[in-house]
Amino acid sequence: MPRPTVKRTRPYDSTARRIAAEQRRARVLDAASVRFTADGYAATSVAAVAADAGVSAEMVYKAFGGKPGLVRALWSRALVGDGPVPAEERSDALPAAHDEPRDVVAGWARLSMEVAPRAAPVALLVREAAASDGAAVRLREELDQQRLERMAHNVAAIHHHLRPGMSVDEARDVLFALSSPELYEILVMHQGWSVAAYADFVRRGIVAELLAD
Repeated sequence: MPRPTVKRTRPYDSTARRIAAEQRRARVLDAASVRFTADGYAATSVAAVAADAGVSAEMVYKAFGGKPGLVRALWSRALVGDGPVPAEERSDALPAAHDEPRDVVAGWARLSMEVAPRAAPVALLVREAAASDGAAVRLREELDQQRLERMAHNVAAIHHHLRPGMSVDEARDVLFALSSPELYEILVMHQGWSVAAYADFVRRGIVAELLAD
């Protein structure tokens, strides 16, 4: 009696599907970024983003869960920065690589040149939407909390070098202010500073406010 034929999935099939899914996801985020920038949060629809990306609205809802999910994904993508290693991982590696806290701060400033131009417009989009959208209010609080926690994490890496009288909480709040999208908006988007000049301002501000002489 002949054995039944067992259909085997070729190894590259699953890889090809994963790559195709990642490409669709990237197209959706690119389309969402363009739509949000051009039309704002409220006027942008999931259907329009899907049409621009060449996918179904159902796929967008399934992958991202609607407009708030699209913004979260854009925010997460912005935090990766330029390189294959996410900016946060490179930031975490700085204290081990440098004994001098000013070198750590300089590294943070360099990373801000990658992240701020991507992340600030997303945060500002959410701020604008929060004026009239309850979901955007919650999303803004969520993104702010994530950034605050990240700044607390950064302070922990240099807390032994804080200037006298500077508490860990105060240092966290200084970093929170200097990393705010509003600062990027004022200096770069409104006043026309270069991203490099903005990053150097952030570096000098952190050194002056946080570090002991």
